[in-house]
Amino acid sequence: MKKAEMKKLLAEYNKIRLKKIQNEKILDKLKEIEHRYFHETGRTIKSDFKEIT
Repeated sequence: MKKAEMKKLLAEYNKIRLKKIQNEKILDKLKEIEHRYFHETGRTIKSDFKEIT
């Protein structure tokens, strides 16, 4: 996965998380993004967001 794709993935994850909508479809989408990120980097998104902030 390219850096641009990773940035898009992180932006989409953050955008969905900020909405704070508890919908089953959205929760599934978040899990899918977390899985893809972990598969590509070997790290979790949550730990990387903690490092950034």
